[in-house]
Amino acid sequence: MIDVYYWPTPNGWKVSIALEEMEIPYRIVPINIGRGEQFDPGFLEISPNNRIPAIVDTAPDDGDTPLPVFETGAILIYLAEKSGRFLPARPRERSEVISWLMWQMGGLGPMLGQHGHFRLYAPEKIDYAIQRYRKEALRLFGVLDKRLEGREFICGDYSLADMACWPWVITYKSQQLDLGDFPQLRRWYDALKERPALRRGYAVGQELRKATFPDRDASRFKT
Repeated sequence: MIDVYYWPTPNGWKVSIALEEMEIPYRIVPINIGRGEQFDPGFLEISPNNRIPAIVDTAPDDGDTPLPVFETGAILIYLAEKSGRFLPARPRERSEVISWLMWQMGGLGPMLGQHGHFRLYAPEKIDYAIQRYRKEALRLFGVLDKRLEGREFICGDYSLADMACWPWVITYKSQQLDLGDFPQLRRWYDALKERPALRRGYAVGQELRKATFPDRDASRFKT
């Protein structure tokens, strides 16, 4: 059993989607970031950076004590190795998937996160910051669009790279970014949202978001 310390955000969705795709039993432990629960001392022991999601494998393969893992890239690799799915064994293909996973971790997620903050939530609208991060977000969409030319998925077969990128691309609507200029990205995005396991993973915890932010327009995150 995997305990998932979770809130329904793009980073949280990455892990819930992976667990559904890999068919690994899990239990959700809500960490309400709107109330600052990520800063509780108990959670700090699991996630030293005070960020969700994190997991605890209550029955790790080595038979030892429960194993905590934090940072979504590390979590996805851990779950893939545990399940034997969605991360190739051959070094060439494996390194390709990990490279695109790290691209999401170091680029796509942070840049969209910064754009979303300055565009939607910052108390002071700083045009320079909004335009800076918007430009970079669109550049990264272009990188992914080019990568998907002639490919159904980012790295040949459906993999961790797709699971990591999709939950951030879905924020395009709330961030007022147009996918119309990125036809390959649009095709990939639309195809993935029809996957039953992905949809189940994306739906995890949606009631938590509604209960915490009743005044926010949920349609911004609809597929």
